[in-house]
Order: sequence, then structure tokens, then C-alpha cells
Amino acid sequence: MKWSSKVGALRRGISLATGLTKAKLHAVTMPRSEPLAQSGRLAEFNGFGDNPARLRMRAYLPALAAGRPLVVLLHGCGQDSAAFAYDSGWTDCADRLGFPLILPQQAEANNAGRCFQWFQPADTARDAGEAGSIAEMIRAGISRFDSDPGRIFVVGLSAGGAMAAALLAAYPDLFAAGASVAGLPVGAAHSGIQAILRMASAGRPRTPEALAAQVRAAAPRGFAGPWPRLSVWQGQADMTVAPENGALLASQWCALHHLATPAVIEQSGGGLIHQVWRDRRQSAVELWSLTHLPHAYPVGSRVAVPGRFMAQAPVDATAEITRFFGLEHDRGGRNPIPGPSSGAASFGRHSQGLD
Repeated sequence: MKWSSKVGALRRGISLATGLTKAKLHAVTMPRSEPLAQSGRLAEFNGFGDNPARLRMRAYLPALAAGRPLVVLLHGCGQDSAAFAYDSGWTDCADRLGFPLILPQQAEANNAGRCFQWFQPADTARDAGEAGSIAEMIRAGISRFDSDPGRIFVVGLSAGGAMAAALLAAYPDLFAAGASVAGLPVGAAHSGIQAILRMASAGRPRTPEALAAQVRAAAPRGFAGPWPRLSVWQGQADMTVAPENGALLASQWCALHHLATPAVIEQSGGGLIHQVWRDRRQSAVELWSLTHLPHAYPVGSRVAVPGRFMAQAPVDATAEITRFFGLEHDRGGRNPIPGPSSGAASFGRHSQGLD
């Protein structure tokens, strides 16, 4: 490794350590997302099933319709799950299209910075740890909200983005597609120290097939597909997660889908490059590279609240991920299900069991 690369890796490592320290303080001082609490649409549920990681299950529930998709949002280190949903525009999208959001909340008892532990095998294995808790939330949500089990999606930022990819690997039979923003490839690390190293530098070169093998190793025994589709987002000005991780994640998923042909560049210029790999039916993998994006979720021209890991960008990630998932073409539905009213299980009042 060249000396300049070592300096860069050390700088990213220091940035990560500083970020985790700030995240711990941020977790204590960040206020609740008041617009959601006042709307009566943010609910918290107990008794949703096995919860080995003792995560909190929140859900954002606009006026729903039976048979709608379900989207799971995984926050980054130090973030509040409801604030992340609101700041990123996913609550607006849920309101407009009428589907529920599940918002798992990490606990400080698991991680001092409230990071999902995408690097711990005990938390990413199928039906174990944090992955097991999140999967139970989804199964309960499908039943409780009458969601379409064939249209379950997961989106995450940073540690949540890496965990989103890990969930797609452990539960490829549960998800239709996912999106990872500033995440890492599945199997990139197996301990906290390795996670810091891989965030600072993507490490030695690996073939696409070797990367894909890391996903297959996490999947159920004998699973042969189809694999979930994946939208990858990476800022090239990210000083927390080395930008080459985004390209590796896209390469890993292309190998899973047996996409050996070069990407089609859908958009280039203006500070971004959008690459797409298609199978015979649809876009299976896409990679958004944003030149000036730091370690943050790109919100287009939306107001980016300082300190919440949101950044204005040439493109709105939520709008484009919604398109990639196919949600914009699915405005139908049956039998509206009212969202929580002032007397329901809205956040800040009481919890409701799902069993």
C-alpha cells in the first residue's frame, strides 16, 4: 500500500472514531421526530414475535390498502429511526402511495453508537440476533398490515445500508429488492476491528465470484434464486466509508445475478454517474456514484437538517429507489385500512401487541 493510501485510511479511521463518539452523544440528545408523533401515524409495537436483539419495532402507518408493498428502513449510526424516515422523504412517499414503513430502532445496549451490527455473524445470520428481530418485525407486519409478501423491500444508510445488504443475503426469499446507501459488501467484515478497516479501505482485490460466494454462504442452504435486486448509492466524497465499497457491492450483486455484460450508463454528468445492469426482464442492479456527496443520504433539493446525515444532491435517492422498486407503478390496492388515529397506538402514547 502506498504511503498516501495509508494516510487516507488512517484519516478515515479517525473520522469513523470521531463519528461514533458524536453518534453516542447524538443518540442521547436528538429529539423525537415531532411531525410524525403529532400526525398519529407513528406507532410502536410490542409482542411482534421473537426479538433476540431486543430492538424496538416502530411503524409509520398512513391510510393503508390491503395487498400493498411494505418498506423497511434501517437508520445509520446515531440516528433516530423516525427522524430518518421523515428527513429522507420516505414518509411523504408512504403517504402518497399508501404503504406502511417498518422502522427498526437499534438500542444502545447493543451498540453504544446505535449502529446496526452488520459485521457481527451473530447479528446477521438467518433468524439470529438483529437480523432475526428485523425479520420477525417484517413477518408480523405482513400479517398485521395485510401487505403483499411478494413486495417486501429494505433500504438502509451507512451501518443500516450494510445491514440491508446482509438481510438480503440471509433472507433472499423474503425480499424482492433492497437499497444500500453508503454501505459495504456482504461478508466484508466479521468483527468490529475488521469493520473499521474495511470502512477505511475496501482491502485486497476480490473477484466478483468470490464476492458472490460470500452472499451464498449467508443464504439458506440450497437457495438457488431468484436473488433480490439491489440499488447501490455511494458518495465519492465519503470520508467514513471508502467509496470503492459501493463498486464492490454492485459487483457482488451482479455476480449473483450472472450479469457479466458491462453496465449501461443511464446518466452521466452534473456530479453523478448512474450505471444499470439489466437481466431479460428488468434492472437487476444499479449503482449511483455522486461526486460531491459526503457520508449522507442524498435528498435532492429537500431541506437537509444539519447533523442528521442528509445532504442535498443532484438526485433524490428516495424518488429513484421508489422507481427502482416499481412502487410508482403500483397505486392500486384493496380495502383501505385506516392509519392510527388519536386513540390508536401512536408513538408517545402506548404500545400495541401484534400477537
